[in-house]
Amino acid sequence: MLAKNSLDTQLEQGLDHLGLALSAQTRASLLTYLALLARWNVAFNLTAVRQPEQMVVRHLLDSLAILPWIKGETLADLGSGAGLPGIPLAIAQPSLHISLLDANGKKVRFLRMVRRELRLTQVEIVPGRIQDQHGQYDCITTRALGSLDAMLAWGGHLLAPAGRWLAMQGKAVEIGGLVDIAPFYLHGIHRLHVPSLDAERHLVVIKKSAQTGKLTI
Repeated sequence: MLAKNSLDTQLEQGLDHLGLALSAQTRASLLTYLALLARWNVAFNLTAVRQPEQMVVRHLLDSLAILPWIKGETLADLGSGAGLPGIPLAIAQPSLHISLLDANGKKVRFLRMVRRELRLTQVEIVPGRIQDQHGQYDCITTRALGSLDAMLAWGGHLLAPAGRWLAMQGKAVEIGGLVDIAPFYLHGIHRLHVPSLDAERHLVVIKKSAQTGKLTI
């Protein structure tokens, strides 16, 4: 990893671009997470992103860009993988109880280590298949997990009645063919402007209701 002060400057500037203000201690925890990810990545191949500056952009800033849409007290990050976006969100918003769901054993071991090292007591690691899990959450996050209809079929039962599903997607063309699945509806599609990221990012917001939702872009 590059010197932490250089990465911290990049992170602070990126957060400012997103309109987010996080303390120096919080930023330090975010960079510690990246250092742990880089260390474990050598043996476990957790991410294809290996350059420290790109990890700040593609892992930290990309994850934190959805922070303004997080509502409620509980969040489930489905198919969390290396903890994205769940770990950055947990560090940035410690009052939020977050469950990280993943079926991959090596990724679960990594998540448990991160939870222990960063003392993220509000984070729960839940191993196993999404469709086998129980409980309901105010927010559900997914990051490039698959088609939206498949995600809802696997994990729709985990969304609380008044909750919101936050699906992080790429280009608009990838989400244009969404078909509503009762009782879910497409509440909105938001273009995310992640600083220094040369790629499109969109946030698809899905809600659960018996009523038809109005699409807003």
